[in-house]
Amino acid sequence: MKNTAQLFSISLLTILTACNGQVKKEEKDALSKQPNTIVKTAVGDLTLPPPYATESKTNNSKVIDWPEGKTPTAPAGFTVTKFANGFENPRWTYIAPNNDIFVVESGTRGSKNQITVLRDKDKDGKFETREVFIKDLNKPFGMLVLKDFFYIANTDGLYRYPYKNNPLKLETQGTKILELPAGGYNNHWTRNIIANPEGTKIYVSVGSGSNVGENGMDKEVRRADILEINPDGTGEKIYAAGLRNPVGMDWNPANKELWTAVNERDELGDDLVPDYVTSVKRDGFYGWPYSYYGNIPDPRMKGERKDLVEKAIVPDVPVGAHTASLGLTFYTKDAFPAKYKNGIFVGQHGSWNRAKISGYKVVFVPFANGKPSGKPEDFLTGFISNAEKAEVFGRPVAVTVTPDGSLLVNDDSGNTIWKVTAKK
Repeated sequence: MKNTAQLFSISLLTILTACNGQVKKEEKDALSKQPNTIVKTAVGDLTLPPPYATESKTNNSKVIDWPEGKTPTAPAGFTVTKFANGFENPRWTYIAPNNDIFVVESGTRGSKNQITVLRDKDKDGKFETREVFIKDLNKPFGMLVLKDFFYIANTDGLYRYPYKNNPLKLETQGTKILELPAGGYNNHWTRNIIANPEGTKIYVSVGSGSNVGENGMDKEVRRADILEINPDGTGEKIYAAGLRNPVGMDWNPANKELWTAVNERDELGDDLVPDYVTSVKRDGFYGWPYSYYGNIPDPRMKGERKDLVEKAIVPDVPVGAHTASLGLTFYTKDAFPAKYKNGIFVGQHGSWNRAKISGYKVVFVPFANGKPSGKPEDFLTGFISNAEKAEVFGRPVAVTVTPDGSLLVNDDSGNTIWKVTAKK
């Protein structure tokens, strides 16, 4: 018997929407005059403006060089240092069980298509060895070591390589164990992977191929989903659906729930729709593309799939509209002050669809007893040089906790990995 999320995907394939992503001006004007909507989230009430309350703006940031000696800014009690640089789009970091640090060099427009490994032999927090682990990939992103295999999630498929004795160069032959859909709107090319704590399942995040299904929902099969597979690539199920672009994933240490950061939809105005981080329920449907924040309908879908809208889950924690919230990690170490224990760090790559830029920072969401206990707060800032001119020094993405309890932050536009440590 097919699970509920699989039925969602089948429905999306068989029922093509008439939506072309366009709403007439008179309809926009009428919608913009509607009252605000109040949504109850895990961290309190969220006030959402009506669609088209502000005009949709394209405002791409311009990246300028970091001034010599300048670093991002952390709260008092922390030190920020340059952990590693000289990369070409260091988009994501993965720390293996032996503490080797793997960095994907991969980008939206141009991609070096390689993974670099950093090894700290004496465990003093500084790497001594830096090697190209593997090259000639196809927009790699997610990485995973599981038993005797190294997994790499390219944009078009998940590959598994025999991996023993922690080599500095991966020279074994890889096997494509899972085909994945590639291409799409605004380059939702990243494919992240994470194993469950038992190592019996792998979860694969796949972003949508469109903003709101404007190319036809037949093009969105197995997209805007988190897929669940066996370690050999078999047994695929849709774990959760309606997640426009889920990227960062991690396990809640208190209750073992899967959490993800989701990059929400564009072109409804400056403050719609807020990105979010949320627990992910098995067979859950999170609205895309028919609705957002539960059952608030997207006007571009013209009343489609009311059955799914009724089932849509309200995400747990809003983290700002158009912030491109992509990185996510729970902080499970003890090096930072107690308030950070078991909370979430979120890397915000930054907006392009907002009159005034948003994101371009790392935020922190406090947790207590396994649940969010407060609204997001700024943690690592200083990436914006001039907000009015949309000039930025860098764009944070991945956030990764090191074995010594420091936080690594990938700045893929600044080609740097920053390290945040607590002062002793």
